[in-house]
Amino acid sequence: MIRLVLLYLLPALLSAQPMNVVFILADDLGWSDTTLHGTTKFYQTPNLERLAARGMTFTRAYSASPLCSPTRSAILTGLSPARTGITTPNCHLPQVVLEAKPGKSASPQKHAISPETVTRLKTEYRTLAEVFRDAGYATGHFGKWHLGAEPYSPLEHGFDIDLPHHPGPGPAGSFVAPWKFANFKEKAPGEHLEDRMAAEASAWMEQQRDRRFFLNYWQFSVHAPFDAKKSLIDKHRARVDPGDAQRSPTYAAMVESLDDAVGTLLDTLDRLGLAERTVIVFTSDNGGNMYNEIDGTTPTSNRPLRGGKATMYEGGTRVPCVVAWPGLVTAGSRSAELVQSEDFFPTLLAGLLDQESPQGDGISLLPALRGERLAREAIFQYFPHDPGVPDWLPASVSVHQGDRKLIRLFHAGTNGAHRHLLFDLDKDPGEQHNLATVEPRRVAELDALIEDFLKRTGAVQPVPNPAFDSAKYRPELEGKPASKAAKKAAAPVAGWQASAQAQLRREGGGLVIQSTGGDPWISMSRLPKDAKGPFQLELSLSSQSRGEARVYFATPAASGFARERSQSLALKHNGQPEAVTVALPVDQLSALRLDPSTAPGIVRLTRLVLIDAAGARHDLLP
Repeated sequence: MIRLVLLYLLPALLSAQPMNVVFILADDLGWSDTTLHGTTKFYQTPNLERLAARGMTFTRAYSASPLCSPTRSAILTGLSPARTGITTPNCHLPQVVLEAKPGKSASPQKHAISPETVTRLKTEYRTLAEVFRDAGYATGHFGKWHLGAEPYSPLEHGFDIDLPHHPGPGPAGSFVAPWKFANFKEKAPGEHLEDRMAAEASAWMEQQRDRRFFLNYWQFSVHAPFDAKKSLIDKHRARVDPGDAQRSPTYAAMVESLDDAVGTLLDTLDRLGLAERTVIVFTSDNGGNMYNEIDGTTPTSNRPLRGGKATMYEGGTRVPCVVAWPGLVTAGSRSAELVQSEDFFPTLLAGLLDQESPQGDGISLLPALRGERLAREAIFQYFPHDPGVPDWLPASVSVHQGDRKLIRLFHAGTNGAHRHLLFDLDKDPGEQHNLATVEPRRVAELDALIEDFLKRTGAVQPVPNPAFDSAKYRPELEGKPASKAAKKAAAPVAGWQASAQAQLRREGGGLVIQSTGGDPWISMSRLPKDAKGPFQLELSLSSQSRGEARVYFATPAASGFARERSQSLALKHNGQPEAVTVALPVDQLSALRLDPSTAPGIVRLTRLVLIDAAGARHDLLP
């Protein structure tokens, strides 16, 4: 009898203890990249299965955005990207923009002008780390951030420690050492970054074992660059099925290292006796990458879902999600409730601190974690951009309600009206059949929810493009893989890589940069290795654009492009030839970036020469 009473009271006794939080966020890990849903035979994730056996797996979990920084901001604040204005992953760029603004122009191929996005997570927002720190928790951030460098780093957003304190979009240099972080070095040759980060996070948890802690373990995996332990690549190369859409041995090795890191954290919690009083959340910031290339194929496939990272189809926003919550969740359970990134903020506050969220667009998931239905009307994703990736769509916003999903394509219809895609995800998870013309009443109902959402969040929305030329728009390519021309435009030219808002081509002995937005740039890392500085850079160019022009430089010790490592170019932008020389006061260079303007237009480069301290001249337009 006593044993039965203790078993009955155990959940209540556990919930009364101070609970720790471990929030594990994968980077670019798709819904079909784990063994949680029976969608892969190639990838191996036994530790995620081990976590799922302790908690609840959500089969319909969604990221706030199909790209990373917007989702990261939503997790930390509970706020939709539509509200914060962080709608693209550009928080590593030097420009500090704290308020979204309507866009000014777009190319003739685009129906709408996308807004100018925010580039930093403002410190005025309350974050999970700040709330838990104020409640007496130790707070630590380990891994990727991508929401801004100081004074917008984790240290200014409530975390006591931040490692490796890197503001970039991915690992500095590589996953396998040597790395290129400014102040974080490998301990041994060939050390894997995810192994090291998991070890550092485990050591920190051991230091905090006698107090409550909130750990952000935000993995660099499985974001580019695509490299992994050679032994794991060889292991998975022997397992490749050429007929399987998931067949990159390098990516499979990266998934395994991601899973190994999760196992390290679970082992540490078990060893320290903390597993029964630690809430663990695992999810991803967006869908799997379908547009880069590795091992002669795309990194992954999100089948049976359509699309991937940077698209508004299911493959871009449906993500794996497991929550282990001792005393609350039935171990090994599953839920088909709709959940999204914004929900974690109010859930953790309500469940652990008995606090209501001071802000937010999500709801508490506590009922779902108890096995009950959620009282929610719908969830939304806001992505007012249209990168030319496979299964791309014009700037859009979506709503999920029950089994129906509606995507509004801003101003992509007749005479600038919105156009809509409606899918029945229960019968058509691959989103092949648009029901918009079949169910017009349903479209109107769901679009009214979208309109209310946009007003409620104060979203800065795309506006019609007055320069749109229907003759230049190619509707047959919409929603399909990027054309060969688009892939060619994105490929390096003469060693230079263009940004998403720049198109690059050779012309004579020079380069032509065609800017399509407010942030065009080109970069190069193939620089002379033995050259010593200080350096001078000589440029000859003519510009038919406008705005500030700068040259950024990175060094082996400081790999990112930061404004303090840049020089301004005083360009007249009058279409006439100009010659400019800038000084680069460093001993070594690892990369260069040229930002020719801050507006659409054309810039022609006819000469770009790097002169080292010995007077040797290195032509950067080979």
